[in-house]
Amino acid sequence: MQITKLLVSGLLAAVLPVQFAIADADGERAALARIIHELQAIDPLITEAASQANPDARVRFQYEWLRQDLDRIRLGIQEHIDAPRSEPRTFPPLRGDYRR
Repeated sequence: MQITKLLVSGLLAAVLPVQFAIADADGERAALARIIHELQAIDPLITEAASQANPDARVRFQYEWLRQDLDRIRLGIQEHIDAPRSEPRTFPPLRGDYRR
């Protein structure tokens, strides 16, 4: 039960700061990349919890389902990061005249 609480609190700690980030596309992508990193860091904790689980328990935690859901979340975030931007970025205007 402690490992599950640790997993949930770690995920919340990774996600909550994203709400307060400045609303720009590059900042959002960086924050999403950090979330992916944190989700990957949870995997060893899941392995540890699964190895300590009682195989004779009447009700068992489905660690494989948890892994599948986390993989699905990671894939969705990665697809958003990799998607082309819907609007072109603005750049300062070109000088245009290269002779004096």
